[in-house]
Amino acid sequence: MPQADQNSLSPSAEGRPVSSPQTAPVTTPAVAGDTASGPPRPAHVRPVPLAELARRLETAAPQGAGDAAATGITHDSRAVRPGDVYAALPGARFHGADFASQAASLGAVAVLTDPAGAERAAGTGLPVLTVPDPRGRMGALAAAIYGEPGGDLLQIGITGTSGKTTTAYLVDGGLRKAAEKAGDLTGLIGTVESRIGDERLKSERTTPEATDLQALFAVMRERGVTAVAMEVSSHALVLGRVDGCVFDVAVFNNLSPEHLDFHPDMEDYFRAKRQLFTRARSRAAVVNFDDEYGQRLLTESEVPVTTFSAEGHPDADWRAEDVEVGPLGSTFTAVGPKDETVRAAAPIAGAFNVANALAALTALVTAGIDPQTAADGIASVPGVPGRLERVDAGQDYLAIVDYAHKPDAVESVLFAVRKVTEGRVHAVLGCGGDRDPHKRNAMGSALARLSDTAVLTSDNPRTEDPLAILATMLAGAAEVPAYDRGTVLLEEDRAAAIHLAVERAEPGDTVIVLGKGHEQGQDIAGVVRPFDDVLVLREAIREKQEAAAAAATAHAAATVAAVTAPVAGGDTTQGTDAEDR
Repeated sequence: MPQADQNSLSPSAEGRPVSSPQTAPVTTPAVAGDTASGPPRPAHVRPVPLAELARRLETAAPQGAGDAAATGITHDSRAVRPGDVYAALPGARFHGADFASQAASLGAVAVLTDPAGAERAAGTGLPVLTVPDPRGRMGALAAAIYGEPGGDLLQIGITGTSGKTTTAYLVDGGLRKAAEKAGDLTGLIGTVESRIGDERLKSERTTPEATDLQALFAVMRERGVTAVAMEVSSHALVLGRVDGCVFDVAVFNNLSPEHLDFHPDMEDYFRAKRQLFTRARSRAAVVNFDDEYGQRLLTESEVPVTTFSAEGHPDADWRAEDVEVGPLGSTFTAVGPKDETVRAAAPIAGAFNVANALAALTALVTAGIDPQTAADGIASVPGVPGRLERVDAGQDYLAIVDYAHKPDAVESVLFAVRKVTEGRVHAVLGCGGDRDPHKRNAMGSALARLSDTAVLTSDNPRTEDPLAILATMLAGAAEVPAYDRGTVLLEEDRAAAIHLAVERAEPGDTVIVLGKGHEQGQDIAGVVRPFDDVLVLREAIREKQEAAAAAATAHAAATVAAVTAPVAGGDTTQGTDAEDR
């Protein structure tokens, strides 16, 4: 059965009520980490009476509530567990109330919905909590049901167009270093994965839905996690996924055109990001001084701001000096507001990762962590999946996979790769379907202009015609003057496109596959097929190596055969007397 579509908007977060102290905790039916019936849940939850939830919602106690109490909440009818409140939200295609009977059959104790869904929800016989905007109340309600778990965690949230994932991993590295002595655990929530200590969970989206996020916080608290680094997307802010959260530190990396299929313009995109820097959502801000939208936040943030500048601007609180960019990473000196200096490193290649490392360092220091401890933890991060990730199969050229999927990011990555490449750059890139179409032309142009070989291919076409997407990218490539662009190739099949790039690689070159990064599937015509750029690239390299080895063996055999084979006629001596004459 399909799940109700959740793409409706919500206002800002409600207040953060405290949990009821009267009722003893109970063990929930599914233990933490068991994702068979949805995202992880805490093993022990103190039941919250429905009457108390109604008071928090400022609505009348639902008919039939009696002594019923909630031990969980979910917006997905398929993930309901006994004791849950089912949040039946209005959506673009369905109303969640259409699935209330499924929720009831799985053990829901009540339904949270709007007036449009109230009658259908009541048809299940469950108590119905009715509010005008259930999505806008869901986050705070989830926090209340799980006992305000975020309040027991140091929370660092990162937002921006580019660098959220990398910065979150670097912040996590610093948090881990700081937690070592105390024996504490840290958490990570983001695009690639979520982590509870060393346990890894697959991520469905950059920022989980509010019901899942608060449950995840509760699991982290239960497992001994004391601090969490988290990516916060503009979608999460607009759709209320972080309602019920107040971040101790909110980080702003940058802002450039992206998600303009969701936001009508850049101003709306910025206003969505700015929500994170209100008193309702954070306590302190860390802002990129080098970004034009970061400059706006200096005056528009409602919370105290600490700035950072990878370009070394003297007016920034923290700035990078003595930057040395290398093929595997960069080193720099971080200079603080009191002229204190910390020797630091960005453990991932690319000059732009100096900004990400400095953002992480500034956030950690703002959170109260010793600067050198923070820098050491950042430097120890072994890498970030799908972010300038090297693929090494013993080849004599560099092979990289990166998530860059917007014009600015593609340009930044190609510039970074060019600096560490002795030979030529062979790049593979596609554009996603059913997403912002306005960036496709610019992405094709950037690839053609900055690569020696630009292989245009499919990304996730989804419901769009892959060739139509490629036609727009090709039009962008064609706008680059012939003298200023590399060889442009079109190959709709992504695996074949990767093989094309690898076939052209010579010693000292770089092959870079852009767009999908850590993703492990490709969505074509609504069907997601297994596809991992790292695995496909490695296989292409190995096939080339095997072909080269086979060719060398065949050549050696042919050479030996040519040397040892007798000449036709059988007599190889000097000519006879008759011939001499």
